[in-house]
Amino acid sequence: MKYLFVLFFITLSTTAQVAKESLNLMPWPQKVELKSGNFDLKPTFKVNVTGQPNERIFGAVSNFLRRLDGRTGLFFKQGFVTSTNEFPDAQLQINCTKAGKIGLYEDESYQLTVQSNAIVINASSDLGAMHALETLLQLLQNNAASFYFPNVSITDMPRFTWRGLMIDVARHFQPVDVIKRNLDAMAAMKMNVFHWHLVDDQGWRIEMKKHKVLTDKASDGLFYTQEEIKGIVKYAAARGILVVPEIDVPGHASAILTAFPEIGSKVITVNKGSAETTQKASGLVTYSLERNAGIFTPTLDPSNPKTYQLLSEIFDEVCLLFPGKYFHIGGDENEGKDWDSNPKIQEFMKKNKLANNHELQTYFTMQLIPMLKKHQKELMGWEEIMTKNMSKEAIIHSWKGPNEGVASGSSLIAAANNGYKTVLSNGFYVDLVQGVESHYLNDPMPKKNTLSSEEKARILGGEATMWSELATPETIDSRIWPRTAAIAERLWSDANVTDLASMRKRLKNISFRLEELGITHIRNKEVLLRNISNNQNTAALQTFSAICEPLKIYSRNAGGTEYQMYSPFTLFADACAPDAEDALVFNELVADYLKSKEISLEKEIDLFLNKWIQNHKELDNLSQNAPLVQPLLPLSKALHDLSEQLLLKLQMKSGYNAALAKELLEKCNSKAHADVELAVFTGLKNLVEL
Repeated sequence: MKYLFVLFFITLSTTAQVAKESLNLMPWPQKVELKSGNFDLKPTFKVNVTGQPNERIFGAVSNFLRRLDGRTGLFFKQGFVTSTNEFPDAQLQINCTKAGKIGLYEDESYQLTVQSNAIVINASSDLGAMHALETLLQLLQNNAASFYFPNVSITDMPRFTWRGLMIDVARHFQPVDVIKRNLDAMAAMKMNVFHWHLVDDQGWRIEMKKHKVLTDKASDGLFYTQEEIKGIVKYAAARGILVVPEIDVPGHASAILTAFPEIGSKVITVNKGSAETTQKASGLVTYSLERNAGIFTPTLDPSNPKTYQLLSEIFDEVCLLFPGKYFHIGGDENEGKDWDSNPKIQEFMKKNKLANNHELQTYFTMQLIPMLKKHQKELMGWEEIMTKNMSKEAIIHSWKGPNEGVASGSSLIAAANNGYKTVLSNGFYVDLVQGVESHYLNDPMPKKNTLSSEEKARILGGEATMWSELATPETIDSRIWPRTAAIAERLWSDANVTDLASMRKRLKNISFRLEELGITHIRNKEVLLRNISNNQNTAALQTFSAICEPLKIYSRNAGGTEYQMYSPFTLFADACAPDAEDALVFNELVADYLKSKEISLEKEIDLFLNKWIQNHKELDNLSQNAPLVQPLLPLSKALHDLSEQLLLKLQMKSGYNAALAKELLEKCNSKAHADVELAVFTGLKNLVEL
């Protein structure tokens, strides 16, 4: 099962090439030159900072020392770094010219040189120096007796200025510790924008001093206090990360309207004798928090002055919590049904010469721009806000693609062509639980584009997008990581860094390093499997989960109503993740076998097939005292039976039934069991058709 990883990097010698293949750097730097020799780590290792950096560098260096010491167990003599020039003779010298600013377009470049007797980091700002420290940690090597850094010269800088992760905390509330550990992971992957989706149909998550009713009626008691928000913003800034809040309007408004129904667009038709009249009053029209996933009709009323008064007061309070330059107002998926059925709104549209709902939404959005400008904020919204009359100051967030019936990233090109700054999320939706390659090969800068240099400059970068309809605090990390590390590389590294084998090899190591930072994508799997096994041995479930993946692209939650926000997310599909490890190996193994027919590869295939035959028996035994295992058995049984047939076929024994094998193959392709699919189907299909 060992395959040659063909790397694409320019090398100085054969020896350097071999060493580069052993490096697990991610994102891969712009230029890596390996030298002969190593820097050996000893307990006397120390760090010194010079220049004029922001004081956050001291915390970053102290954290670097603790993480490095945690891996090596060397008991470094240096404790905490608190000022510049504390240890002029230190082996690691960090030189920062200036204090970096949290935001876009800041210089994040760095140069890292490792020699046998010294390490030097040169960076324009402390932000670049912090990135260099992450690279240095990834360079750590060891032999049987010691730890060391290989001698190397690295010159690095990001390709895109916006390298973001969005986490939706409205559908499933994510506590402070979830946010902080993901910020730590983002910093390790050199990501610099945290987009915090705080309000949607399922909840309002911001403490409001002036309008307490928002959390009283629309949060289920799950929200961040203003002090917690300030703490997270400070925590992010210490890691070089900008926080962009989102309050989604005018659609996705169930939570807001649960607290303030009087600014909603819904009307009720009341029969009075032979006549019908339309009434709208807070006592008649009510709203409630949404418990399902999907697109819903509750929408703010753009014709009501109270709507803008309330939003202005909300922005006045919320903007003070976020010192960053950008504020996301959503603006997506407004169906306009309540607008169409409201006579008052229709009259308002005629009066203001607004031809359709798109123009009405543009009118609404334009009213928000001065509210945000008052606080030195620029408005950002999903691609639906881009209409012919929308201000060019707005940032367009491109999210639609083939799932929505349009070409991938088409709005990104349109935005750049039309004079808007833009960010890509289409193709980076990690909640769709697709394989990492689909994200890794997705680029914000389309190949063979005809954009001018000015238009290219408007493409700020991209953002991994984590909607939380099917993700709780216990499972959200497994939906974000480690695949988002590959997205981080796409946004940082050279466009030609696209080798999938290299990426997978490095990502496997990075996945363990993310766990060191507190990310729970590995450890929580066992917690879930223990629950499913009724606290019995989980080995059989581990084996089956290594070839199963959750149903993809929202097919798990048919119509958005199979699961509610309070449903259990402790099932087998929640324990499984994209890129099932054994499935990747098996499918590639079969592909290689079909090319070569080597007997050694056939024997490895046999091992898998025999393992799955035995594993079904173990799952069946486990299920006798574990009801949650029962839904897995039909799929496992189909795999068991097909594996028996394929062993007969490969060993050319009598008893192989081609018609039965095809029938069993279809059963192995079923999506009807436990909300998972067999990720080994491709390999099985190739063997059946052999």
